[in-house]
Amino acid sequence: MTDPMLALRLEKEGQPSRLMEVPHPGAPAGDEVLVRMRAVSLNHIDLFGQRGMAFAQRQAFPLTAGVEAAGEVEAVGPDVRTVRPGQAVVVHPALFCGDCRWCNRGRENLCENVGGIAGFHVDGFACHYVKAAERRVVPVPEGVSLRDAACTTVTFGTVQHMLFDNAKLEPGETILVQAGGSGIGTTAIKMAKAIGATVITTVGSDDKVEKAKAIGADHVINYREERFETRVRRLTGKKGVQVVFEHVGADTWAGSLLALERGGRLVTCGSTSGINANTNLYQVFQQQLTIIGSFGSSLRNLREALDKMATGLTPVIDSEIDLTEFGLALERLQSRQVFGKIVATIS
Repeated sequence: MTDPMLALRLEKEGQPSRLMEVPHPGAPAGDEVLVRMRAVSLNHIDLFGQRGMAFAQRQAFPLTAGVEAAGEVEAVGPDVRTVRPGQAVVVHPALFCGDCRWCNRGRENLCENVGGIAGFHVDGFACHYVKAAERRVVPVPEGVSLRDAACTTVTFGTVQHMLFDNAKLEPGETILVQAGGSGIGTTAIKMAKAIGATVITTVGSDDKVEKAKAIGADHVINYREERFETRVRRLTGKKGVQVVFEHVGADTWAGSLLALERGGRLVTCGSTSGINANTNLYQVFQQQLTIIGSFGSSLRNLREALDKMATGLTPVIDSEIDLTEFGLALERLQSRQVFGKIVATIS
């Protein structure tokens, strides 16, 4: 385990990533697991990482890209008990401590001592080998492909946490899913429909309308052609929806609040159109709205997500690419020319 390996590296802020040789992480010791990465999926957080937007922490370059991936256990340290060589796994991207009050409550995405996020603050998964603490490694059930498993931690886990831990979506409720053609948007549509919710979603082009209907959306709104909040009020008899699944930010924020019924819940995990948005506070308290911030996922969420994949609720895959095409695929993601997930194979 001394030969160098290939990794997709970000060398400077704002520059595209490129494949280059880096040192092998070496043999695992103690509770460490060495994972041979096989597939990495693309997310908007990869775009943020390339721009050096590292939330509250300073990002150091060079940095290996890739926030969400799946692979196979290559070797384990002598103290590892829960996984074995040859087993398919995903690795939680957050370097959570496992000891703080939140980790002890099974809420690792609120860790008080988190050491960063892989592919964003520290080296990520777009490489041949990754070494991680056993506590961050989750086995993939039989029958779930590595391609699909590569959409677990940032996509399926995030949506699972948003819809059911935070928004507490229930069967029979109506939900508005913003940006229904995105990775988490398509996942939210499928998860909401699976429990018997009525799904209204927004998309940015006519070709995505039929695609969204095909995966279960009951009503699809091209937001470039009509005001989505007006259509939502019309579809719900002027009442509004119980839940809004928001991750766009400034462009949709005001309309999302207007689309809620009295006492409705808005859950948000993203701000791809900007981080600042005006909020009508009178509307929030007079309508008794609940706004819930959501970030990442817990280990429990990952297991729940993988269980859903094992029963047939799988990611919507836009395309499969080679790792060398990662940069071009990010450009497609940025221009929103994607429906579902792009997954890169690591050969």
